Amino acid sequence: MGHILLIGSDDEFFKELRANAGLREHDVQSCASFVDAMRLLRQQPCDVLLTDPDTTTSDSLALARDVSLFHPSVRIIALWPAATNQQIIEAMRADVFACFTEPFDAAEIAAMVQTALRAEQWRDAIEVVSGLPHWLTLRVACHLITADRLTRFMSELQQATAPSGEGDLLIAAFRELLLNAMEHGAGFDPQKVIQVTAAKTARAIVYHFKDPGPGFDADDLTHAARSHNPEDIVASALEREEKGLRPGGFGMLIARQVADELVYNERRNEVLLIKHLA
Repeated sequence: MGHILLIGSDDEFFKELRANAGLREHDVQSCASFVDAMRLLRQQPCDVLLTDPDTTTSDSLALARDVSLFHPSVRIIALWPAATNQQIIEAMRADVFACFTEPFDAAEIAAMVQTALRAEQWRDAIEVVSGLPHWLTLRVACHLITADRLTRFMSELQQATAPSGEGDLLIAAFRELLLNAMEHGAGFDPQKVIQVTAAKTARAIVYHFKDPGPGFDADDLTHAARSHNPEDIVASALEREEKGLRPGGFGMLIARQVADELVYNERRNEVLLIKHLA
């Protein structure tokens, strides 16, 4: 049973979280303020801490740093009314597990809490190399949970910049290319890292992925769906099962659908996804 601590006074939202099927078996407590939270943590550290949605971003980040100093095992999920890109990057630097801005989706937050409860050796899994809002470069440990965390951060970062109506598809393509790099370039070895860059120019959003693998042969991708044809999808699923790969194989298909340009290096262990802005 996991121990979850909620900070704040939004009883309706907390009731919705507690009612989520995935959290019913866990011990969920709440307190009114950061001061109360620190007092409770001294008595018994929790596994996951959710910050007060009504508190400023800077105060939440200060709490995250204080908690991390005394209780480094606590996974902090920040709930904010709003946040700038620089504040989201600061959250990554502070080893915040994930962050959400309004409007909140209780089911999505509950799913992230469950992910946090399963997480082991998650600290330092996302290292900020360049932390500019227009040029973010990260070194990312190759683990599915790290992919979930980074996808959530990127979803927040791209809210205001993605082309209208295409934000979810762009983030889906980001996630699939990240998972491809982790799976095929690093074999999901958490000791290996992927370098990820997200850059924004006046005319485009650019994602760059570099994995430590030897690359791949573009003609040897029978485990990846090449089209929306049902027979093609079924064939790739069977191929993945035979090879012991995770369910999926839609990374290239989604990336081709979303990207205006998809550019590989010679070894094909680096890829650029370019999305033009109107």
